Amino acid sequence: MPQIPEKIHELTVGQLSARSGAAVSALHFYESKGLISSRRTTGNQRRYHRDALRRVAFVRAAQRVGIPLATIREALAELPEERTPTRADWARLSEAWRSELDERIKQLSRLRDHLTDCIGCGCLSLDNCVLSNPDDVFGERRTGSRLMVEQGATPRPAPERPRESEDCR
Repeated sequence: MPQIPEKIHELTVGQLSARSGAAVSALHFYESKGLISSRRTTGNQRRYHRDALRRVAFVRAAQRVGIPLATIREALAELPEERTPTRADWARLSEAWRSELDERIKQLSRLRDHLTDCIGCGCLSLDNCVLSNPDDVFGERRTGSRLMVEQGATPRPAPERPRESEDCR
């Protein structure tokens, strides 16, 4: 890993990329999303303050555990004067994100457990298809899997049809 002398307080995008392990395109993307910032030289080249290294590390660590970029941006915006996150900041934020991650883990576990049910049938026309029809929203009206209607949209009434054979259950 290339070392940057202590007297250098600003990094080029290439130096930031080499030190952080993030691709140059990812750094440009992070900047466009307000996660890091740079100044422009008279030649219109980006220069990042050394603190950007810690911000990039923070963003990448949060992404690795599944935190959406919008949530990361909100967390960074809460820091005073756009300062670099500290260990205490990470501890506080990761504790807040823990319940969100726990909920996602529960959802994924449910999906995994119901996947076997779907494979057992193979036709996706179960009376209660948990993959295509979570919580069986239309199950009382019709059989088989149903696509969910977006919230706020007015569902069109579906024509009644006979129940599938017992073989699909």
